[in-house]
Amino acid sequence: MEIKAVKTYENGFITQGAAFGGEEGMDAFDSNIKYRASIQNYLIDTGDEVILVDTGFPEEMPDPEYNENMAAYNGERISDYLTAFKKLGYDVDDVTKIIVTHKHGDHTGELRKFPNAEVYISKTDADALGLKGDNIIPVEFKDNPYKNFPKSEKIMDGIYFIEAPGHTNGNCIVIVEKDDLYYMIHGDITYTDEALYADRLSIVFEDIPKARQTQNMVLEFIRNNPTVYLSTHTPLGPENLENKYVIDLENPPESIYPE
Repeated sequence: MEIKAVKTYENGFITQGAAFGGEEGMDAFDSNIKYRASIQNYLIDTGDEVILVDTGFPEEMPDPEYNENMAAYNGERISDYLTAFKKLGYDVDDVTKIIVTHKHGDHTGELRKFPNAEVYISKTDADALGLKGDNIIPVEFKDNPYKNFPKSEKIMDGIYFIEAPGHTNGNCIVIVEKDDLYYMIHGDITYTDEALYADRLSIVFEDIPKARQTQNMVLEFIRNNPTVYLSTHTPLGPENLENKYVIDLENPPESIYPE
């Protein structure tokens, strides 16, 4: 089994206020401090199946004009999602499944490009998007608990879909078991790893109390299981993946700040 990053934006930034301000508010933090930002989604090649986790922004979405006073800037678009996906050596027809962490457009924008893939998404977010079709699988998390997470759905051996509400009411994470490590593809639990180490909520959209409960469970999982944390909005995601870097909450690495 192999996990790969599908990279679409690089050289962006997110302010500390946006990265840390989900509970106290953005103004409680120093927005002159900026962390590195990017956008990438992930692909799981099991050897028998090609599974996407999220599908990036829609190709036609215009990029916002850069402004240094923005709370968050995704960075420069280096590729549309489909081109970045194909550069990894795959074609549309190779994809058998897509697992959607949540309903936002930077995670669902190109679902339409893979009409033959089964799409696993929480029923809550599927209903919110009005997703219908024979290939849409609205997940209600009827399998056993997974570790300390109370609700899960087993996609296949070694790949688990975990209910993790807060950022959206139907938010989820994906955990891949590989080589005695747990790869957590978490969507937007945090926007940058610095927020994870500091135990701060990044700005959330729908339910702050549930987001806090979810983050508490994520932190508990990481403390008890060797976890590689794969983010969507920071280059630390693909860097952690490449280096098989196991999160040590007591010893955060020194931040590399954007230029």
